[in-house]
Amino acid sequence: MTALSDPALPAADQALHDAVTGAPGPAQRRAVAKTITLLESTRADHRARADALLNALLPHSGSALRVGITGVPGAGKSTLIEALGLALIAAGHRVAVLAIDPTSSLTRGSILGDKTRMEGLSRAAEAFIRPSPTGGVLGGVARKTRETMLVCEAAGFDVILVETVGTGQSEVTVRSMVDFFLLVLIPGGGDELQGIKKGVVELADAIAINKADGDNRVRAEAARAEYNRALHYLTPATDSWHARAYTCSAETGEGVANLWAVVERFRERTTESGAFAARRRAQAREWLHTLLDEQLRAAFYDRPAVRAALPPMEAAVMAGELSATAAARQLLALLDG
Repeated sequence: MTALSDPALPAADQALHDAVTGAPGPAQRRAVAKTITLLESTRADHRARADALLNALLPHSGSALRVGITGVPGAGKSTLIEALGLALIAAGHRVAVLAIDPTSSLTRGSILGDKTRMEGLSRAAEAFIRPSPTGGVLGGVARKTRETMLVCEAAGFDVILVETVGTGQSEVTVRSMVDFFLLVLIPGGGDELQGIKKGVVELADAIAINKADGDNRVRAEAARAEYNRALHYLTPATDSWHARAYTCSAETGEGVANLWAVVERFRERTTESGAFAARRRAQAREWLHTLLDEQLRAAFYDRPAVRAALPPMEAAVMAGELSATAAARQLLALLDG
């Protein structure tokens, strides 16, 4: 890629831009990591720099295939991602993995240990793995997942795999930021619409029944048939595409290549129908409204009048002296002041 000079960028950020869009190698990987760290910062001066840098990187992005991977805890998502990532690299792709870890509601910390579960992939020069905390964001994704995807695309990674937290019904936000949504389940996980919530199943573009090896093989085939019967009665998540369930084994590699063949068929069919481009446009609109919601909330809580009135209002609500509805109305009225 040819680096584009942006006079709005300070020298240090222009250097980051040029390194991200430059030749693959250790320097580029460091620049990608530094850029993502800048994006994730909550400091006001960092946010301004990140916005300018992201805007400069935007023309280099958009060409990667974005795949969201979610599923029940213990389904083997990380192992499957490593097997898939290594297969894609062998086929000539460059792969970025955005692994999302839950943030503790008590300590506000995250383990961020996904690289230890993708040991082989983390050593590959053609792969980039970035674990990020959710920061309390619902939907199984981190607050800056969309921006991080654009940075990785600007660096030339042509496949972006987003591994979500895997907490069930809240795993739907990823649908608004990826092209293909893969749900990973395991045989013997329960009824097809009870083992994981129907709201996730009906958004999937494909279901992978993982761990279909050894004694599990027969149960995996039975689960595949059950899910296919369930999917038959659900409205397709994507126009011109009917989701189906498939079996695979991340441990042995069996069925992994077929999963990627499904993804490629999906891209070909939806590109021809126009559904692929329509989804990308809808994602851009959704991103805009998400950022508006986030920034309006921050601006509200940053107002001096709100900061002064909020503690006594909270105390009155907790004491039962004021309804939450009335308190919210009074606080919102401060916007007119």
